[in-house]
Amino acid sequence: MKPLRVLQIIPSVSLVYGGPSQMVAGLSKSLAAQDAEVTVLTTNANGDFGQKPLDVPLDRPVLQDSYQIRYFNCSPFRRYKFSIGLLKWLSNHAKDYDIAHIHALFSPVSSAAAAIARRQNLPYILRPLGTLDPADLQKKKQLKRLYASLLERPNLAGAAAVHFTSDQEAKISERFGATTRDLILPLGVELPEAEAPANLAEFGLPDDRPILLFMSRVDPKKGLDLLLPALEALLAEGLPFHFVLAGANPQDPQYEQQIRDQIQASPLAAHSTLVGFVTGARKTRLLQLADLFVLPSYYENFGIAVAEAMLAELPVLISDQVHIWPDIDQAQAGWICTCEQASLIQQLRLALQNPAERCRRGQNARHHALEHYSWPAIAQQMLQAYRDLLQLPTAD
Repeated sequence: MKPLRVLQIIPSVSLVYGGPSQMVAGLSKSLAAQDAEVTVLTTNANGDFGQKPLDVPLDRPVLQDSYQIRYFNCSPFRRYKFSIGLLKWLSNHAKDYDIAHIHALFSPVSSAAAAIARRQNLPYILRPLGTLDPADLQKKKQLKRLYASLLERPNLAGAAAVHFTSDQEAKISERFGATTRDLILPLGVELPEAEAPANLAEFGLPDDRPILLFMSRVDPKKGLDLLLPALEALLAEGLPFHFVLAGANPQDPQYEQQIRDQIQASPLAAHSTLVGFVTGARKTRLLQLADLFVLPSYYENFGIAVAEAMLAELPVLISDQVHIWPDIDQAQAGWICTCEQASLIQQLRLALQNPAERCRRGQNARHHALEHYSWPAIAQQMLQAYRDLLQLPTAD
């Protein structure tokens, strides 16, 4: 059977933008392993506050894990990850591909790419990355409504499908009156090899109390305004733990510094370690050292960091606004709280006081992640979805 020719289009693959970049890399690698011909179109954007662009070859194929990436210069609007070069290339080469998978709405280069695909009769799937959540749409509400009426509504209406990562994300998402075909498929995760045994001394962590890990972008939506006071309350009760904040926010360094200052000026200072952004083998080792992962986020359409923690056999404590919470609850892979401080305190107390239950739920978490968030299995389902949308024969 002829290999499927797939375009993945995303404004940036820089790790400073978090989970979406990891997702595209993991999906592309796994699709290529199943004989799809995959090309990723992206820009050299690398942060919004004066960071240097990615040091990559421009407008030529770069081979990575059996798929190709083409980087284009951000021009003329670097902050918005816009690239005229990328759009010109797509216009000239759309006919060479069977389907495009476009990641991010309300991003100029993704919106324009969908319009070009439609004009060139290239079937495309849109993945909104949570941008259709009503709460997210309240930010710059009037501007987004205008943007949607001009660009995103026709893009949604013309899409072969809209890719959501959970039933809950699909249920609440706005379509601006467009009728869409929904594709609900979770994301996959994989962890780099640790390379060396995990060692508490590497991170300066104590060995006489549970390690509670927050590993995500340091952003207001992640619920740190709930978590830090909750941890202070548990300290006041005399409950032993050590808190690790692993994350950064190059897009909003002022907020990141505010959180760091808040911790250092509080009773948490003597019970916390701030390790900044971690990746690769070092991230894997930190996950292996932790006893509980916590993310009381106000909104996550999936939560790649949560799935990574589960894969590392770490029980998770998340809010009911992380949209994979029903699966975690059913699998008994962690604890669920509401976005209220009292609820978070109650669930933290339960988790921290019961080592045996943390161990049991951690084992459940890994089993669930291996079964449901495996990239090879998800890539196989995605390829089948592509073929169904294109009305192509099923692969043998």
